[in-house]
Amino acid sequence: MNIEYELKYHQIEENYWWFQARRDMVFRLIQDLKLPQTAAVLEIGCSGGPLLQRLESVGYTNLTGIDVSEAGVAVARQRGINNVSCMDGARLDFPDATFDLVVASDVLEHIENEAQALREWMRVLRPGGQLLVFVPAFQFLWGKHDEVNQHWRRYSAAQLTAALRGAGLQVQRHSYWNVGLFFPTAAVRLLKRLLPAEKGPVKDDFFATPPLLNMLLRGYITTENRLLQALNAPVGVSVFALARKPV
Repeated sequence: MNIEYELKYHQIEENYWWFQARRDMVFRLIQDLKLPQTAAVLEIGCSGGPLLQRLESVGYTNLTGIDVSEAGVAVARQRGINNVSCMDGARLDFPDATFDLVVASDVLEHIENEAQALREWMRVLRPGGQLLVFVPAFQFLWGKHDEVNQHWRRYSAAQLTAALRGAGLQVQRHSYWNVGLFFPTAAVRLLKRLLPAEKGPVKDDFFATPPLLNMLLRGYITTENRLLQALNAPVGVSVFALARKPV
């Protein structure tokens, strides 16, 4: 990840509407799994640990986080999350069959060797364990934001499920996420391709939002999240899948 963007990410991830809404959806999907609170959960790409904090607040007791960013791990430890470490998400330093659930939210697109990463994530799952993955959707939405983030690819639902099945996982569910902002995002990204290239450094899409707008955007998407707990969406800015390691 671009160093300047990495520092910005750790500053805004706790309160920015996008990250709050995505964490809300991840949290809802985890809660829907009805795991025992002693289940071993690994978050790959935990950053400063806000999801781990929320899971701990509702009683989960066996949580582990890793991130490739030393700065992110340091922030997590400052927040009192101790079981976190700096580690490559494609080369996990855990024994086979360690975890009941692995969560990787906007991680896979950062890893060049997708197949190796998925094999590792499957390896550390116990038989019957589950993997929850979020990634950016649709290659035609590729933009400067992806370049700043050092993404390798974006995914369709079919591409994500094919990658998971290629690793030997059984896909239980897949859906797009953030449906309401899909069409505005697509329009902006496509329009930018028609305009002359902007001069100066490449910028990400995270813009400063006044508190009221931040609250409204978060509220809009979290309302949508309630629907997506039960329904699969045909389009969205992101795509997620839930898969299981065969018993």
